[in-house]
Amino acid sequence: MMKVFHTISGLRGDLVRDRIKGRRIGFVPTMGNLHEGHLALLQQAKKTNDIVVCSIFVNALQFGLNEDWDKYPRTYQSDCDQLRTAGCDYLFHPDDTEMYPNGLDTQSRVICPTMTDVLCGASRPGHFEGVTTVVSKLFNIVQPDEAIFGIKDYQQLAVIKRMVEDLCLPIQISAAPIHREIDGLAMSSRNRYITDDERPLVTVLKDNLDWIAEQIKEGNREFALLEAAAVRRITEAGFTVDYITCTNSKTLDLAAFDDKDITVLGAIFTQAARLIDNISVVKG
Repeated sequence: MMKVFHTISGLRGDLVRDRIKGRRIGFVPTMGNLHEGHLALLQQAKKTNDIVVCSIFVNALQFGLNEDWDKYPRTYQSDCDQLRTAGCDYLFHPDDTEMYPNGLDTQSRVICPTMTDVLCGASRPGHFEGVTTVVSKLFNIVQPDEAIFGIKDYQQLAVIKRMVEDLCLPIQISAAPIHREIDGLAMSSRNRYITDDERPLVTVLKDNLDWIAEQIKEGNREFALLEAAAVRRITEAGFTVDYITCTNSKTLDLAAFDDKDITVLGAIFTQAARLIDNISVVKG
């Protein structure tokens, strides 16, 4: 039976008892509107932990001006049903006042000075400051042994790993593979915004990331030319490109000729959605 907590004190009370009993605690933070990709994170957490905590909190601090915080789908009852069926032990569902008791304007912030002003950070100023702030708060509330994040949000995963390392937090950060639709589109809560006309075409993002990865595996190191070719194809398919970039997988710096671990990341705009995807290449 899944227990639902709306307060920090209530959740902490049960977690204290679990720790006394020696139970290992896994954590899956979400903003709700759950799909199979989220549930895959939960299933991965269950394999290595005794208790799995999920959170649902639509964090206003990571949404910028003209972004969709107020329109972000709130599907709480459906989310609860899915989590119960999947075997979640504890759901933490706080409101804004519980998470930010002194308000957003005066909230202390956690800032990661690297990897946050490029890629998604360039087009969403302040986004990652909101992410690192809320994730650090959730980590302090739950104090998990392990936290699971999806590779689809690759930059977010890299930033959180760096934050945990910099702040010496005793938390294992684990990555879960991208969960995809049958045609290869990365699952996302924002996929519902894709129009019927666009839906057969949006895989052009993954197709071009895959093509770049294959070129790199074959020894092509003309990264800028590869990126430009992908941008051209995606634009010809009718979408606006935010970025297509080859990066060092750990630092997210632009890929260098001698880098052996490279991640190709991309973001595009449909009429009403912003889609992201990535693929990593390890070259021996």
